[in-house]
Amino acid sequence: MKGKAGASAAEKKPIFKVLLKGVVVSLCVAFVLVLLFAFILRFTTISDSIIAPVNEVIKGVSIFLGVFIGMRKVKSNGIISGILIGFFFTILAFLIFSLLDGHIVFDKTLIFDLIFGTIIGGICGIISVNLKKI
Repeated sequence: MKGKAGASAAEKKPIFKVLLKGVVVSLCVAFVLVLLFAFILRFTTISDSIIAPVNEVIKGVSIFLGVFIGMRKVKSNGIISGILIGFFFTILAFLIFSLLDGHIVFDKTLIFDLIFGTIIGGICGIISVNLKKI
């Protein structure tokens, strides 16, 4: 059994760096996927009803990749780190994409996005930590 003195560098990695890396990766993935989707929408005749579900998939994939890459060397606290990455990603993505759109609208959609982001983040954190044990 390892004590604190015998913990590896990966176990001592500051949570702030894990969260920052996860959120930045999530934001980058979301930005690329949104641009790709916008490009597809520009040159095809996809129904408007498909936009909301695709946006949710983009958020989920972005959070998963951010959590997985951000927590690559972390072996514990997956749910907490995942929840925090999902939560902060959702807030920052909302602010960034609202500013790009030209206006910020606080409504119930933001609340649902925060709930979705934190739940997906927590699930991805659990998966990420446990995948390394296999």
